[in-house]
Amino acid sequence: MEASQIIMLVAMAVYLLGMIGIGIKLSEKTETVGDFYLGGRKLGPLVTAMSAEASDMSSWLLMGLPGVAYLSGCAEPGWTAIGLAIGTYLNWLLVARRLRIYSEKTDSITVPEFFSNRYGDKHYILTALSALIIVVFFVPYTASGFAACGKLFHSLFGVDYHAAMIISAIVIMFYTAMGGFLAASTTDFIQSIIMTLALIIILVFGTAQAGGISAVAENAASLPGYLSMTHAYDVSTASATPYPVLTVASLLAWGLGYFGMPHILLRFMAIEDDEKVKLSRRVASIWVVISMAVAIIIGIVGLAMSRAGVIADLDGSQSETIIVHIAQLLSRYGFFAAILAGIVLSGILASTMSTADSQLLAASSSISNDLMSKFFHIKASETTRLVVSRISLIIIAIIGVVLAWDPNASVFRIVSFAWAGFGAAFGPVMLLALFWKRSNKAGAIAGMLAGGIMVFAWKFGISQLGGTFAIYELLPSFLVGLLTDIIVSLLTPAPDQKIVETFNSIK
Repeated sequence: MEASQIIMLVAMAVYLLGMIGIGIKLSEKTETVGDFYLGGRKLGPLVTAMSAEASDMSSWLLMGLPGVAYLSGCAEPGWTAIGLAIGTYLNWLLVARRLRIYSEKTDSITVPEFFSNRYGDKHYILTALSALIIVVFFVPYTASGFAACGKLFHSLFGVDYHAAMIISAIVIMFYTAMGGFLAASTTDFIQSIIMTLALIIILVFGTAQAGGISAVAENAASLPGYLSMTHAYDVSTASATPYPVLTVASLLAWGLGYFGMPHILLRFMAIEDDEKVKLSRRVASIWVVISMAVAIIIGIVGLAMSRAGVIADLDGSQSETIIVHIAQLLSRYGFFAAILAGIVLSGILASTMSTADSQLLAASSSISNDLMSKFFHIKASETTRLVVSRISLIIIAIIGVVLAWDPNASVFRIVSFAWAGFGAAFGPVMLLALFWKRSNKAGAIAGMLAGGIMVFAWKFGISQLGGTFAIYELLPSFLVGLLTDIIVSLLTPAPDQKIVETFNSIK
């Protein structure tokens, strides 16, 4: 192993040890199940904003987005970023504050529990159904995060994939199990800062290596359709191809997923002061827009570096490692540069870990709190429930490791499918629960089932017809879930007076 690699590895090890230290420190503040899953509703506005967005973006921000821009230009990553930016802003604007107030009013510490408490579901059918959906989608989603960590260390340092993956999983599992929601949120906040530093370092260094801003701009302008939002650059033919309106609609539809993301909605429920949601919304929205824009530009800069012969040409999925290649180049410029490269690589690690810890927490809460405690009515002391919560998290992490064991398995395919699943199953139900007092339990159950089932039906059946039906499954499934909830609610008895009074009291 070269000296530069050792320095980068040490920098990343320091980062991982820091995350463990935070978990140990915050374990002192985790005394109840409410603390473990919601941090006692003590999150400040900045931690709320940045942890929500860090847990949202995952490795897609530092790998997927630059990779797409590198290969095809601005259209695909641009429309995706616009959809996600709009979805982020609307989620904070419409859902955040009202969910914070409503969840406290109904004494709910998880999203599934909120659905049942909102509709007076004394048998916790909504809780059980929501918990099952979370487990089904989040366990393999978490596995993809473990796999990403393993592949990163293996590709950089030649470390055995399984060893690297297991160590990464243990670190994530340890600090999350020790400190619960506060540890996940605090580490996510720190990880968002590291992700930001990584983007800035790579952008500045990469641009300089490519020959400056003018050289990057000239290279992009010389490629047909590369800078267009209505055309894409086809690398195989070196020509511009029209970007279909249907594809644009599919990419914009990603924004609908935010209304149903449990690990993001939990941040809204946990903010300490609902009056400060506006500040959180501004910070989150600005960070998301700037970080996605910089990630896209890095892809453009990376292609200019390849054309200048500074780094190798990257084909297909290799384009997603563009930041890794730039970081490796940076590490060759001395001790300090190697440390900066280590920070960059820690940023990629952070983007993955910040999502995995939140998913672990949401999935474990679904088992220990929503299914065991609420649905099956298993009584236990606060201490016992806290132990069970931590054991559930560890078991789910182990299952995730097993699912990620094959380094060649395409576990990342579940990401867009899981996003659609949560968006269609939970999104319409959440919006109607918060803003329509006529919605009822029957409508919520029917809407959740219809939206979730339609994701499977559209993905594996209807979309195969091609043409207009090839649209991203989230959009039609979201609409089906929304319409089903409304229609069933209108066809069944209205909620009782107590539920309506609680709804009217939420201001």
